[in-house]
This record gives sequence, C-alpha cells and structure tokens, in this order.
Amino acid sequence: MIRKLFGTDGIRGAANTEPMTAETALRVGMAAGQLFTRGDHRHTVVIGKDTRLSGYLLEPALTAGFVAMGMDVILVGPMPTPAVAMLVRSLRADLGVMISASHNQYQDNGIKLFGPDGYKLSDEAEGRIEELAENGGGAGAAGPDMLGRARRLDDAEGRYIEFAKNTFPRGLRLDGLKVVVDCANGAAYKAAPAALWELGAEVVAIGVEPDGFNINRDCGSTAPQAMCEAVVREGANLGIALDGDADRVMIADENGMLIDGDQVMAMVATSWHRGGRLKGGGIVGTVMTNFGLEGYLTGLGLELVRSQVGDRYVFEKMRAGGYNVGGEQSGHIILRDYNTTGDGLVAALEVLSVLVQANRSASDVGRVFAPVPQLLRNVPCSSGAPLEDKAVRAAVRDGESRLGAAGRLLIRKSGTEPVIRVMAEGEDEALVAAVVSDIVEAVQRVAG
Repeated sequence: MIRKLFGTDGIRGAANTEPMTAETALRVGMAAGQLFTRGDHRHTVVIGKDTRLSGYLLEPALTAGFVAMGMDVILVGPMPTPAVAMLVRSLRADLGVMISASHNQYQDNGIKLFGPDGYKLSDEAEGRIEELAENGGGAGAAGPDMLGRARRLDDAEGRYIEFAKNTFPRGLRLDGLKVVVDCANGAAYKAAPAALWELGAEVVAIGVEPDGFNINRDCGSTAPQAMCEAVVREGANLGIALDGDADRVMIADENGMLIDGDQVMAMVATSWHRGGRLKGGGIVGTVMTNFGLEGYLTGLGLELVRSQVGDRYVFEKMRAGGYNVGGEQSGHIILRDYNTTGDGLVAALEVLSVLVQANRSASDVGRVFAPVPQLLRNVPCSSGAPLEDKAVRAAVRDGESRLGAAGRLLIRKSGTEPVIRVMAEGEDEALVAAVVSDIVEAVQRVAG
C-alpha cells in the first residue's frame, strides 16, 4: 500500500492539521492498540512527549485511543525518545509512543512507535497500523468493563538518568571537567544536566527553559552556535547539543569547533575496536556518511555498511549484521550495547569516557579522520515532484559527470521536513560547491 501517514521516522506534520490532529491520533492509538493486543494479559503502552504546546493536544487523544482498546497507559511526560524505548523494555510494556517532531520547530509534531522489544516499528507494522486507522481503527474495542486505565509514572526521569549513568564506565567520574549542555528547550531539559552533574561534571546548562514554543529555536543540535559560543565563553572542556527529543547530539571541542556524528562514530569505533568490544567487523552509517570515515575504517581493517537515511534503517542493518555501533552524520548515534535507538546523552557520555580515559582534550581526540569535502544544501519544496523534471535530471547527470569516479551525488526528498536535500562529495572542494549550486538552482526554478 502507498503510505500516507508514516514517513522515515513515524508520523509528522503541522500541529492541529492532518495528520497531526486529535482525530487522527485517536484512530492511530486505536489501530496500534488493536494490532498489539496479543494474548490475554493486561496490555500496557508507555507514552512520552517533548515540550511542544501541541503535546497537550495529542497525548490525551492517543491515550483515549489506547484506553478504548483496553490498554493501560503509562504517561511519563516530557522525556527523551531513547528514554521511552528503554522504559518500554523495563516496564515489560506492549508498545511505546513518543510524541515529538524531533529537530523540527514547535509548529510541527509527530508520533513515533516502539514495539515491546524497544525497537521502532518495521515498515510492515506501520503499514498495518495505517490500514487499520484508515478503516476507523476501532475493531475489537473494549467493552465498558474492560476499558484501560491511565496513570503517571512519577520517577520516569530518575530511571532514565540512572540508565544513562550506568553506561559510563564504573570507576570513572567527570570531576574537573566543565561541560556545556544545550537541551534545545526540549525533552532532556532536566535529565541531561542532572546526569552530567551526578557524574561529577561542572555543568553549564542552556536551552533548559521550555515554554511550548521555543523548542529547537536558535538552539540544540540543529543550531549549535549558541552551544559553541558558550563553550568558549565559559572555558568549558566540551559542549553537548541535543535536539528536541534528545535522540541526536552534536559535540563541540574546547575551542568551540564542531565534531559531527561521523567523527563521533569514528571515535567510538576506534575505542571499542581497541578494547575488543566492537562487533560485526565494522559499523553502520548511511548514504550521507563521509567518504573519509570509510577510508579511515578500511585502514583499521573494518568496514562501513551504508543504509538509507533514518536511524530506524541504520538499526535494521545493525541487527541484521550483528553490529553494535552505527549512526548518522547528523548526530543519531546508536550504541546497541546500551539502547535500541539513537541516544544523544549516552553518545555524549561515551565521548566523555574517551576523553577521561585518554586524559586528552576534545580537540585532540575528536578529529579522528580527515573528511572528504562534502556540501549539503536544503531546498524548500512543499509540493510537486521537481526531481522528476527534465532540467533537474539533466543538471544531476551533468554534476555526476563533472565529479567523476572520485565523487558522488545524493539528491533526495526529506522524510521529515518539506525540503529536498542536495549533497555532493569529492576531493575538489570548489567543484563540489559548484555542482551543488547548479543543481540547487535547477530545483529552485522548478519548485518555485
């Protein structure tokens, strides 16, 4: 079937317009409840959210849908996406839901679903939920005496903090380190600073005053300038910028220079490989992963396996190949030894553990490989199919020819934002910039 609701990372859209309406959320809750009611035990679903105003719209609608299907609902309030994945497993729940549009602005929201194993649902499961939701999603609704109940889990935040701290090597502390953490006014605004402080760091927290409207606004992993400036201003050893639901992270060294997800993966892969912990003989990246990382891993006798963009697809490759490190350049870092999805705080703690054990600065350990020149530009496009236009296709063919075998192009429609992403990579930085510019101009002419 052609999927209308689900994209690369759940359901996403502008709040209070389809599909992010209370009505659709109700039907999705009933459909998911119908699909995951298996057996005669009392069924449970965990629901978390970030700090968007529209969370107050979608949370009760989803709750009503699950309760109508006889499922008990555990509400955990504003919590990181990886915390929901962890709590689903910890609470032996049948399903998990995160209400978040991740790195998008407050106007958007989304619904991410996790199975009882803590993994994001497969395309097949999402398709089945979509089919049931389109048909009303209410088949098999519970009788008056079998309705579910809803309650809040008051210590959910503390459980996640302890979980995150337990990924940090025992016997190590962060004493003497000053860390800036930007929580994007999002889901980790309490948990992330607390975890770092409890491990001994001097914490400078920014982006920790959510008001329902300021999530990801000029802060967080998609706008890390505020974090970088704070690192320099405060004389910090490291900067951490999370996104709205804290499943991705960007790092800055003590000079305020960014360390992207590719470098973080290289750092972790090197550390785990030397310690005999790396599994699968390599790591999993995406089609966006820099060629420089691939070359670096080859030099270590390791491989880079590429998936399509989306941490869910990265994890599917990791499961299939037995890998325990994977992620995306954008900062989704999946450390399978710890969690079933990207976890920005846990990834940051892993970087900090490398710093502490090496007794070196972030600038020393954070530049693991020399990246190949790469440029990504986003072209706004809310409708139409400009990538099918003859002029655009001609510009793409011309770009491929100019880059030759030493470079590559990747042009795709985003699954989370109304943009077309144009990326080129090659040894000649000026040529890469020229090729991207020509293709962007061609797309803009068609997309208006």
